[in-house]
Amino acid sequence: MKVLLIEDNQTIARQIAEFISGHKWQIDYAHNARLGVRLATEQIYDVILLDLNLPDRDGLVVCAEIKQLADVNPPILMLTARDSFRDKAAGFNHGADDYLTKPFDLRELVLRCQALARRQSLHQPKILSVGELELDTNTQVAKRKTVILDLTNIGFRILEILVKSYPKAVSRTFISHQLWGDHPPNSDALKSHIYVLRKVLDKPFDKPLLKTVMNMGFKLELPDESDSEY
Repeated sequence: MKVLLIEDNQTIARQIAEFISGHKWQIDYAHNARLGVRLATEQIYDVILLDLNLPDRDGLVVCAEIKQLADVNPPILMLTARDSFRDKAAGFNHGADDYLTKPFDLRELVLRCQALARRQSLHQPKILSVGELELDTNTQVAKRKTVILDLTNIGFRILEILVKSYPKAVSRTFISHQLWGDHPPNSDALKSHIYVLRKVLDKPFDKPLLKTVMNMGFKLELPDESDSEY
């Protein structure tokens, strides 16, 4: 589980972070709305925990903004002392997936996070496709023109990231963080895996799918799409 906590109260944030970390979950922390939105739109999270009383922006607005801007729609659990029906209705109307009023039992918070993550996974397609490329996320089998690609585990994960992001480009930093978090094996690790992926994905075929975007990262591009910029 990868969780983003957007909460300005450092005492509450510390309690939540320590409890969640005890479950071996990865947690990123934002103390204001600006940082929270940036993280939520740059990374992919299983659940976002969002406080409504933020110093720089109302949490309702932040919720709606994240839902609008994030490439992968993240489940958002609102945390707030606002406990009236009107407050809860406003939260759900702004895109919240669940609502937990303060004070709350941290054990319940964990259960709600797990339920949201399961619910999210139920709506994810098991077969991903871009043009002649097809990925089965259950079996981790990838095919191009019905030819099974002999990918490493890392290669499959990189390709899955690119397929989910298509047609947008994905930065090297984002891919590296998705694969290894804050501790990549070495500075050339991603470069090596991309090289191996190209040999399997593109070399046996007429036209390449994997494109390098200068000063950015990588993207998938179908043969009939213009690649004059790159």
